[in-house]
Amino acid sequence: MTLPHPEFSQANTLADKVAIVTGGGGGFGEAIARLFAAQGASVAVLDIRRNDAERVAQDIGGNAIAAVADVGVRHEVEAAIAAVTGRFGAPDIVVNNAGWTHRNQPMLDVDEETFDKVYRINVKSIYLMSQATVPLMRQNGGGSIINIGSVAGIRPRPGLTWYNGTKGAVNILTQSMAVELAPDNIRVNAICPVLGETGLLEAFMGVEDTPANRARFVATIPMGRLSKPGDIAHAALYLASPVAGFLTGVLLPVDGGRTI
Repeated sequence: MTLPHPEFSQANTLADKVAIVTGGGGGFGEAIARLFAAQGASVAVLDIRRNDAERVAQDIGGNAIAAVADVGVRHEVEAAIAAVTGRFGAPDIVVNNAGWTHRNQPMLDVDEETFDKVYRINVKSIYLMSQATVPLMRQNGGGSIINIGSVAGIRPRPGLTWYNGTKGAVNILTQSMAVELAPDNIRVNAICPVLGETGLLEAFMGVEDTPANRARFVATIPMGRLSKPGDIAHAALYLASPVAGFLTGVLLPVDGGRTI
C-alpha cells in the first residue's frame, strides 16, 4: 500500500519558507497568501493596493508583511523585494499572480493604452520579478516560482484575444524558465485557472454579473461551476511543497475539465 507523503499530510508544509505573492490583496492571491501562511510560510503580500495588502497581512498576523508595488515598474518591484528580504530573507517561493484584463469585446475595440497595461501587468511583471528574485534564489540554493497562467492560454476564445495572448506568453515563459533554471534547482510551474469568482469576473464575461449570464459560462465547464480562490490556492500549495520537488515546467489546468 502506498502511503501519503508525510511532508504533505501534515500541517506546516511550508515551515521556514519565505513566499512572495503578487496581487496578494484579493482574489486568488489573497487565498494563496493565507494558505501559505497557515502552512508555516513567512508571506509577503505584494499588491499595488496598499489598503488591501495591509488588510490581508494584518489578518494573517506576525508571519506576514504588506509590500506595495506596481509589478510593471522596475524600481517599485526592486524596492518591494528589498523590503521583503530585509524582513524575512531570500524568497523560497514566488507566486506571480498579479493580473489584469481588458473587457470581453471585439479585438479591434481594445485601445492601445489598455493593451499595453494588460501586457505590462501580466507579462512584464514576470520579467521584472525574475530579475529581482532569481539571483536571490540562486544564492539560496533553489526555489519555486509559480506563475498564474490561464486556460485562455491553452484554449482561447473570442472576445479576450489580447488577454489570451498574455496568458499564452505566461505559459510558454513558464516552460522556458523551467528548462533554463532547472540546473539552479529553481522549479517553475504554472497554474491555469478557468473563469473564477474574483473581482475581474464581470470584465472577463463582458456582461453584467447576473445568475443568467453566469450560467452561460458555467455551462462550458464540465464540473458545473466557476473556479474559486481556494481551488487555486491548494494547487499552488502543492506546487510549492516538497512533494512536488521533481515537477517543473508543468501547466496545471484548474478548470473543472474546461480544457478537455
